[in-house]
Amino acid sequence: MNKIRLPKKFNNSHITFFAIAVILFWIKTYAAYQIEFNLGIDNNLQKFLLLINPLSSALFFFGFALLFKKRTKLVMIITNFLLSFLLYANIAYYRFFNDFITVPVLMQTKTNAGQLGDSALSLMSPFDILYFTDFFILIALALTVFKNVTVTNRKSFKIVLLFAITTFLFNLGLAEKDRPQLLSRSFDRNYLVKYLGAYNFTIYDVIQNVKSSSQRALADSSDITDVENYRKANYAAPNPDYFAKAKGMNVIYISMESFQSFMIDYKMPDGQEVTPFLNSLAHDGSTFYFDNFYHQTGQGKTSDAEFLMENSLYPMAQGAVFVNKAQNTYQAMPSILKGQGYSSAVLHGNYKTFWNRNVIYKAFGYDQFFDAEYYNMTDENTKNYGMKDKPFFKESIPLLESLKQPFYTKFISLSNHFPFEMDPEDTDFPAGDYGDTVVNQYFQSAHYMDQAFEQFFNDLKANGMYDNTVIVMYGDHYGISENHNEAMAKVLGVDEITPAINAKLQRVPLFIHVPGVKGGVQHQVGGEVDVRPTVLHLLGTDTKDYMEFGSDLLSPQHRNWALFRNGDFVSSDVIQIKDKCYADATGELMENPEACKDISEKVNTELQMSDEIVYKDLLRFYKPEGYTPINPNDYEYLGPKGRTTKTTENN
Repeated sequence: MNKIRLPKKFNNSHITFFAIAVILFWIKTYAAYQIEFNLGIDNNLQKFLLLINPLSSALFFFGFALLFKKRTKLVMIITNFLLSFLLYANIAYYRFFNDFITVPVLMQTKTNAGQLGDSALSLMSPFDILYFTDFFILIALALTVFKNVTVTNRKSFKIVLLFAITTFLFNLGLAEKDRPQLLSRSFDRNYLVKYLGAYNFTIYDVIQNVKSSSQRALADSSDITDVENYRKANYAAPNPDYFAKAKGMNVIYISMESFQSFMIDYKMPDGQEVTPFLNSLAHDGSTFYFDNFYHQTGQGKTSDAEFLMENSLYPMAQGAVFVNKAQNTYQAMPSILKGQGYSSAVLHGNYKTFWNRNVIYKAFGYDQFFDAEYYNMTDENTKNYGMKDKPFFKESIPLLESLKQPFYTKFISLSNHFPFEMDPEDTDFPAGDYGDTVVNQYFQSAHYMDQAFEQFFNDLKANGMYDNTVIVMYGDHYGISENHNEAMAKVLGVDEITPAINAKLQRVPLFIHVPGVKGGVQHQVGGEVDVRPTVLHLLGTDTKDYMEFGSDLLSPQHRNWALFRNGDFVSSDVIQIKDKCYADATGELMENPEACKDISEKVNTELQMSDEIVYKDLLRFYKPEGYTPINPNDYEYLGPKGRTTKTTENN
């Protein structure tokens, strides 16, 4: 076979190999944008920006290879692999979370490594190898056509770098024209990727994290003044009909993993209720059930929900407070109630290091942490993320009974977790039939969780705790992402999942049962940030002096809107999604987009102020009246064979 020969000038050009690498990578990235990501492209300018934004990144990163003389091809190939790996990591992450990987997320992966196997594998496809096609093409070209490529020089690098910077500035200028203050005001990573590209977003993310790390060191006590003034101006006073109705009672929080409100009262085609026990709670008249309640989590998912519920502050826009800000000062529910004589504990069928809980729970003031070491973690009792719900709640009863009353406790369920696959022996409930395995399995998983909750309630009644315990049950975050919208349209019986319907799908249940207090279905709009002031007011603690952003759900002054971490929001009248304003009643675009402006400004202000508290650790400069600060160093979680409680005389 004759050897393929190209003209000598072409065959010896390092720039030709560089151009091929850039063009192949550019095409691949643009194809990934179109196939994998839902970026909300609305106009021709945004289409053009999506086309050109991979170019500046490719020029910039591949350009550095031109400095390596004889190793130019090798460095380009390595660069291609690293960038391709980053692109594919974002693709896999986006398939479930509808979000992009950030530096803090990579830190979370280190913290949670080894427990994400099933979920990660379920997001991959054999065809994904195509995202590395250009990598293999470059290797082949380097070994054949460009085997004797000419040594490069610095002049080529300078020209390419200048071209990369010019392209980026051109890109940024057009982006700012379409989305003013893009880099300073956007809470939504979709915007940044849409306008600047996945790789430029990663650079931006690194810069933001360096900036975040320096914010705490530069903060001082004057920084909290604006937050304090905002808080006092937006305080919702407790409802006198409910204030202190639960004073002195035990408190149990139950995190309902990945559970969305559309499951309440949902029936299978054969008439079976998916969650008959939760349905009974919603309609028994003695439990508050909030049917317009929204999760507000970011990348921290379950841990973000915990943070919202305990602190009434919003989670971070990137990463998770549990991992990135665990050393901050907090005034969380356990530490507040400690001053009223409460003991506190978390019960969770996973190991204490997951989500860095063994560190941040000390900052929250939890006396005890009953993790997987306290449970019978046999193969039949466990799933990938830890203990199945039924044995977890059953084995938790003796641990609960060991606590000094009154107690404040939190139970974190696990079974209803993506991808929702059940062991055959754990369910005889039918799967859905909607053409999507994840969605189909969700019905079985939710039914199993419902049975576990009923079992737990019965055990509380049997040991006498039920009649003196406030029980708060909340969905922590969505379970079914937008990637399953085709199946979800069938589940809901609609033609398609519109932006407004998708916003409504972010509703999660909130149940609050207070012994002796009449409940009922509550229709006011609220979010996870609102639960802490609601419960503290029921317990007789006025929150007017605390730095929190929640609004008592039972207060006559409760605001009727809830924001999302990306700056979108829902209200009783309008919904804002990606800067577009929809009518709540119809889901249609509003003719007057200004209808969302007033709430939108409040949302941006509130997110920015919450970020000020979290990023600058401002609570170290503030002490509410009547609050006794705790010292995280006073707590140890040593496991069942060692001392697990507070080490000071206050134990």
